Amino acid sequence: MGVVRLGIVSTAHINRLVIPGAHASDRVELVAVASRDLARAEAYAREWEIERAYGSYEALLEDADVDAVYISLPNTLHVEWSIRAVEAGKHVLCEKPLSRHPEDVERAFDAAEREERLLTEAFMYRHNPQTARVVELVRDGAIGELRLVRSAFSYSLFDPENIRLRTDVEGGSLMDVGCYCVSGSRLLAGEPERVFGQAYIGPTGTDWVFSGAMRFPNGVHALFDCGTCLPNRDELEAIGTEGSLFLDDPWHCRTPVIELRRDDGTERIELDPVDSYRLELENLADAIAGDAPLLLGRDDALAQARALGALHRSAETGQPLGV
Repeated sequence: MGVVRLGIVSTAHINRLVIPGAHASDRVELVAVASRDLARAEAYAREWEIERAYGSYEALLEDADVDAVYISLPNTLHVEWSIRAVEAGKHVLCEKPLSRHPEDVERAFDAAEREERLLTEAFMYRHNPQTARVVELVRDGAIGELRLVRSAFSYSLFDPENIRLRTDVEGGSLMDVGCYCVSGSRLLAGEPERVFGQAYIGPTGTDWVFSGAMRFPNGVHALFDCGTCLPNRDELEAIGTEGSLFLDDPWHCRTPVIELRRDDGTERIELDPVDSYRLELENLADAIAGDAPLLLGRDDALAQARALGALHRSAETGQPLGV
């Protein structure tokens, strides 16, 4: 198996979680990083032991030694730079959410297919064994018939200059952390047919709190809340006719434990911790080599964008909407 030479487009804060996984993997070699400022890129490369630094994103894409790029730019730049990257011959791991606009997701994947490059959305939790085990338990009837998915993801942030609180780059809690709740609900229940979203708009103009309800064709419902002005919270519960599965750490998967709760007691299913970021990079590397299918491709990204877009519009209009 060949090693994929990876470049990072931007010096975003999220990189600190991805870089250790890249360094630890024998399937990925982190070779380059780009910033809009060369001095910043050079300092960043020294700090994180990256061989090459570029003072523009374009310069990194011109590097013939880079096979794939990780894009951690603000939300509104995800599609544009994914397209530019595949057109430059690079495979792409793009930070979530790729977009809440389905037509833009289609454009990005059309470009990737046209250029015969791979494009995947970086929902790292999807690659963790904890997630696979939950899906397996639900599928095998451990809680009877699934009826409800309940999830939450929140934290506190009050810096108006932070991109997660800026309207011009489509910040806000739904796009930043609520997208995990939407993704997790879809993973377990399928694709929603109708959604209803409500938002508390904070002083920065972004949704500081967002709550959503989703109805699925099979009779399953999902409820979630997220926020950028709330305590640190992250959990997911799949509730069925005979019990429930509770995850206290569903998204970061740092302490992977699944509680199988039934009337006769609770069973703790403990798994070994694994770096989800390394796993998502290695899935891309394996897919590039033809050794494994890409876990997250066009269909998932498009369905995710449809759900996010419908929830956002529902909150704006105050009406439930079809997806």
